[in-house]
Amino acid sequence: MAETSPYTPPEVWQWNKESGGKFANINRPIAGATHDKKLPVGEHPLQLHSLATPNGVKVTVLLEELLEAGEDAEYDAYLINIGEGAQFGSGFVALNPNSKIPALLDRSTPTPTRVFESGAILMYLAEKFGRFLPREPTRRAECLSWLFWQMGSAPFLGGGFGHFYAYAPEKIEYCIDRYAMEVKRQAHVLDQHLNDNEFLCGDEYTIADMANYAWYGALVLHNIYDAAKFLDVASYPNVIRWAQAIEARPAVQRGRRVNRAWGPEELRVAERHSASDFDT
Repeated sequence: MAETSPYTPPEVWQWNKESGGKFANINRPIAGATHDKKLPVGEHPLQLHSLATPNGVKVTVLLEELLEAGEDAEYDAYLINIGEGAQFGSGFVALNPNSKIPALLDRSTPTPTRVFESGAILMYLAEKFGRFLPREPTRRAECLSWLFWQMGSAPFLGGGFGHFYAYAPEKIEYCIDRYAMEVKRQAHVLDQHLNDNEFLCGDEYTIADMANYAWYGALVLHNIYDAAKFLDVASYPNVIRWAQAIEARPAVQRGRRVNRAWGPEELRVAERHSASDFDT
C-alpha cells in the first residue's frame, strides 16, 4: 500500500468539492433543490420515483409481488437518474427532502400521501394491502426486526465497504478492512439464521426478505462492487440458497428490471406504467 500523509482534522471542517471520489459531482453537505423540475404524473394512484439500485429494487419487487398476488397495486414508475443529479430537482425534493431514492406518492388517500425511505415504503404498502407483513404479533415483530436490521446494516455494505473498495479515489487499507469485516459479519448473521429457516421469518416470505435480498442477494449472486471473491461469498451457502429461491420468483425478476438504466437492453424497463412494459 502506498504511503499516505497523516491527516489532522481542522478545527472547522470545510467542504472540498474535489475530495468526494467517483460521486463528487453529486455529493454535497447541504440539502435542498438545485434546479426546478416538476415530476411527471401517471394515471395510477401509486407514483414511484426511483432507480434500480438495491434500495429501489426493494420497492418494485414488492409492487410486482402485490400485483402477482391479485392486489390492485398498479403503479407508474419513473426514473430518477441519481448520477445526473435528478434527485435534486424541486419536484423530487418536495417528495423526499432527503433527496434519496426511492420515493412514493399515493394519490388514493384523501390528501396525497408521500412516503420516503425504502423501509417505510415497504411497511406502508404491506399494511395498505395486507400482504407480506405478518399480523400475528410475534411473527410481525420478527419481520420488522429483520427489516430494520437491513436498514441499519446496508450502509456498512453500500456507503462503507462499497465506497472505500470501489469508489474512493485511493485504496485505504484500514477503511477497507474495517468495512469488509463488518459486511462479512452481517453475511454470517444471515447465514446462521437461514441455516434453520427457509426465509427470514421462518416459512413465510415477507418484506424482510425483499429488503435483505436486494442488498445481500446482490452481494452473493451478482458480484456487486466486483468483490465476490474478495469477500469469499461462497462461504455463505444458506444466503446463496435463500437468494436464489427469491430470485426465481417471476415478480422478483420483473421488479429487478424496473427503473434499470444499465446492463443488457432487454433487462431495462426505464419506466413502468403497465405489465405490457415488460414485453417491449
